[in-house]
Formats: sequence, C-alpha cells, structure tokens
Amino acid sequence: MKFPVIKLDKVIEYLISLGVPGLILLVAISASGYAGAAAITAALSTIGFGLGMLAGLGVLGVSIIVSRAISKYGFERIYSGTVKGLIEKGETKESILLKVNKYPISKDLKLKLKELLEDYKG
Repeated sequence: MKFPVIKLDKVIEYLISLGVPGLILLVAISASGYAGAAAITAALSTIGFGLGMLAGLGVLGVSIIVSRAISKYGFERIYSGTVKGLIEKGETKESILLKVNKYPISKDLKLKLKELLEDYKG
C-alpha cells in the first residue's frame, strides 16, 4: 500500500490558516470576562461585530481564507493585487492612501503599505 506524499509547505500553509482564527477566538474569549460556554458565545458574538454567533463564525471563516492566501502568496503580492484591482475600479493612488491613513492599524504597517503604494507600477 502506497501512502500519499504530503508536502511540508502545504502542511505549514494549513497550520497557519487554522492558527490565525484560533488566536482570534482565544483573544476574544479571554477578553470576554466569562467562562465556559458563555465565554465562547460572547466571543463569537463580539467577533461578529454584535450581529451574533453566526456572524462571528463567518468572520473566522473569512480569516481562514485570508490567512491561507497570505501564507501561500505573501503579503506584498496580495497587497499589490488588491491595489491593482482598486485602480482598475477607478480608485487613485491618492484615494487609496487616504483610506490607508484612516485604517486602525499600526504605524509600521501604514508605512509599509504607503511604501508599497509608492513603488506600485500600474
């Protein structure tokens, strides 16, 4: 009997994609102030932006897709593709820059996004 060959990069990709939603849920549970099932319910509701547990599960599902894409293709490649798509829809570099400035993200990430936007050739 022959066993399937599992490539290490695929294993790492799946571990990363499953790890991010787990970390999100763990942080939300610890911040909820509850214990047991109430903590999970409150955390999922919080993650779902107050729209309930199902919305929280949806957010975790989307985070799986996003983290798998980042682990597979890399941040710069995904960002570049996103910028290209926004520009094709009629956005300008200036309007994208204004949006980046409004995002609640770290200064380091804002600087990286601005640098990538300046270097973008499209």
